[in-house]
Amino acid sequence: MPPADPIAETGFAVPVMADLACGVGSRSDSPDPGMVSGKGARAGGHSEDTMDLRLPDELVALTAADALGPLDGHGSRGRDQEMYQPAVSIARTGEPSRPSFVPRHDDLLDSVAEWGPADTPAGGFHLVPVRLERDLVLISRWMNDPAAAAFWELAGPQEVTQDHLRAQLAGDGRSVPCIGVLDGAPMSFWEIYRADLDPLARHYPARPHDTGIHLLVGGTADRGRGLGGLLLRAVADLVLAQRPSCTRVIAEPDIRNTPSVSAFLTAGFRFSAEVDLPAKRAALMVRDRSLRHRL
Repeated sequence: MPPADPIAETGFAVPVMADLACGVGSRSDSPDPGMVSGKGARAGGHSEDTMDLRLPDELVALTAADALGPLDGHGSRGRDQEMYQPAVSIARTGEPSRPSFVPRHDDLLDSVAEWGPADTPAGGFHLVPVRLERDLVLISRWMNDPAAAAFWELAGPQEVTQDHLRAQLAGDGRSVPCIGVLDGAPMSFWEIYRADLDPLARHYPARPHDTGIHLLVGGTADRGRGLGGLLLRAVADLVLAQRPSCTRVIAEPDIRNTPSVSAFLTAGFRFSAEVDLPAKRAALMVRDRSLRHRL
């Protein structure tokens, strides 16, 4: 294991923090992991409360009900070409328009819904903020895959996944759950969150605007294709491009999950240190803005 680097000794010890816990990792024998780190370290719906960062009630209340929506939904892949369109489209007038499913309360992350698509060797990719009426069935099915359940701990009835998502959708926007759409088809679940406002910040010297990501590659057909590292790189690039105040993207996969750590290294992250989190010993992985065009 490489030696710990200066992140463990420098930076701001912000008392509220979030992680870029994109612990992409399924089974330890999988060549292309698809699951993020376990429940004990996730942002947003984590059982461990963040510290006392108070935001204006008006911001918290902004269209929370719109983001939640009614609880029905279909996980049908055949309908997804129409259901998952890029968050920002250009109308005939040339003015950008936002579809109704885009939450309006994610200002703490510089409007993830408006980040736009990314070109990747595997096709066009974009992050679409979750809507329960559209996505709950699909995400719950992914969470009940044994490989995912081992890390996310969200297996069981749909209500388990629903509660996890609602905690973020009804929150203040510090964590935004998203569907990852590749060439029009939903194939992954992401959580983009403010690592500096998450419990993770208690375990490493966080800097303001550190951004965390969690990733679950959902379908088994999408695993084993090298997509983990490829998409991690694409999303980390989006974070750094769309969040000018963010200097680092952070992740904390389980130290035993070699495929996950390898995927992060492939995506341009570097190993920084080992950290003891409530549910695991993690590898703190860092993607630096200053090295963005070198790795």
